[in-house]
Amino acid sequence: MLAGRRQLLSSGEMSRSRAQVEDTAGSRQRPQEQVNEYKENENIAYASPGPVQTTVLGKIAKVYLTPFSLSNYKLHQLKCYKSRLEKSSNNAVVCKKTELKKKTCRKILIPQKKATSSKAESMLQKSLDLPTESTKLGQKSSSDEVALSVDMESSDEDTTAGLDDFSGLSPYERKRLKNISENANFFASLQLSESAARLREMIKKRKPPESKRKKPKKKENEIGCRRSMRLLKVDPLGVVSPTTPAQPMLVEDENPLLPPGPLEMIPENQDDNNEPCKGFLQTWAEVSKTSTKKTEKGLSNIKSYKANLNSMVISEDTVHKVTRGSIFSVALHPSEMRTLVAAGAKSGQIGLWDLTQQCREDGAYVFYPHSQPVSCLSFSPANPAHLLSLSYDGTVRCGDFSSAVFEEVYRNERSSLSSFDFLTEDASTLLIGHWDGHMSLVDRRTPGASHEKLTNSSLGKIRTVHVHPVHKQYFITAGLRDIHIYDVRSLNSRRSQPLISLTEHTKSIASAYFSPVTGNRVVTTCADCKLRVFDSSCISSQVPLLTTIRYNTITGRWLTRFRAVWDPKQEDCFIVGSMAHPRRVEVFHETGKSVHSFLGDCLVSVCSINAMHPTRYILAGGNSSGRLHVFMK
Repeated sequence: MLAGRRQLLSSGEMSRSRAQVEDTAGSRQRPQEQVNEYKENENIAYASPGPVQTTVLGKIAKVYLTPFSLSNYKLHQLKCYKSRLEKSSNNAVVCKKTELKKKTCRKILIPQKKATSSKAESMLQKSLDLPTESTKLGQKSSSDEVALSVDMESSDEDTTAGLDDFSGLSPYERKRLKNISENANFFASLQLSESAARLREMIKKRKPPESKRKKPKKKENEIGCRRSMRLLKVDPLGVVSPTTPAQPMLVEDENPLLPPGPLEMIPENQDDNNEPCKGFLQTWAEVSKTSTKKTEKGLSNIKSYKANLNSMVISEDTVHKVTRGSIFSVALHPSEMRTLVAAGAKSGQIGLWDLTQQCREDGAYVFYPHSQPVSCLSFSPANPAHLLSLSYDGTVRCGDFSSAVFEEVYRNERSSLSSFDFLTEDASTLLIGHWDGHMSLVDRRTPGASHEKLTNSSLGKIRTVHVHPVHKQYFITAGLRDIHIYDVRSLNSRRSQPLISLTEHTKSIASAYFSPVTGNRVVTTCADCKLRVFDSSCISSQVPLLTTIRYNTITGRWLTRFRAVWDPKQEDCFIVGSMAHPRRVEVFHETGKSVHSFLGDCLVSVCSINAMHPTRYILAGGNSSGRLHVFMK
């Protein structure tokens, strides 16, 4: 009995000692759990996944705590913990309810991936399931755990949607992506695309049905609308009139040809009183008689010539509007005592201006002998009282101051005329150039207004014609691109062949003239902005090029083209208009050197056509407004 009691006491003491040891072990383990819990709260990455021993209903159980961290949690670690849990599943127990609540709160605050969180929860649920011998308390705790896990899954589904591929982002970026995903889901739930499609269908305009309008039926006895019987070409009696062919409408010519025959010299700018004009013409007829004799003077040297040019000036009294349109030609009367300037205009007018009159209006008279531009004017070398004019209208007239009549010298209505020159010194024979390339010889002594000979040149157009001053049988013509020199004796009714052709020009030629005294030089004006001087001293062999001067000859549409002309007093100098500013008229030597420039405050426009007095230092230039500018010594 004593032995039995001692054995029981020893077993009781052993159980007591064992319980004390377990209590001490439990007390030692609890602070370890708190430390682990503190470490998990401080930084989940440092939490130890090792087992924790605890006593539940007198039994020892090992519990494995697994941290739930989104940034440091990996799937392969979960598999490792799962294997450990499966090994110790027989001794596992359920943790306290408060600890589970804390963990679920941490999981809600730190969102995890949906797939990994659900796997972890299932693993914990398996590891924390109680065996069949557990008590009701264990069953209650397990039911609470299942309820909490379900809540945790529902919360994770909302917070971790759309963040599967962004585990390495910062919290701000994860929150931003979360907001984006939520907004996208919200807008997807509104079904805006379907609503927009329905609205488009509603907005589409429906084509109105084509309404077939019923045509009203015509009544048999209905009276129709009235119509003009004249437009229907029906007589009042109802008979249809025969159709008459439409007659061509006659278009009135802007510049009709003047009637053939002589025309009286009646000025257009004066009143019905013609007495002043008659006195004017009579005065110039008497002056012309005294100037018939030529006063030959020797050529001055270049220095004295320059000095004389420098003494020539322009003033307001020597500028006057003579014609209505642009001036195409200018001529100076050869008188030594008085100054008379003649100008041919684009409108067909001829203006005469006597600069010796004190009043400019009293000394200017305008006549109308032509209907188209007057391209050439010249006083007769034999009788300066005769002023010959050529026009585009195909007529050549001679204004006789003594009889106050414009006589008709030549008339050709089929062709337009361009230029003329005197073949003889008595001015009885004229050489006339046509725009279509023909040339005609006219003898003024023959009655009538026809030509003596009409020949076709090798040029398509003829702009100017000029006879050699010494050898009258030679003359030069300026065509479209070439310059030809002909012999009058070789002219025939067919095509005349030139003696020499000058082909150095590349563009349209405006003029070509022999030098006034010897005819040993030829000056040409071309649209290629060059003035050329040729040596024509030996016409029978060749005419070489001596000088080329770069010069602006482009006048445009509204200005008359430049034509360089020789000074009759100086064999080696010629005059040409200029486009330079201030406006001027240039004088060049045959070598290409500039001799003088005529400038003045009263010269405000371009003088395209210029002429020098044959014996006096007087220069007359015409512009596009019909105004004459005269430089006098």
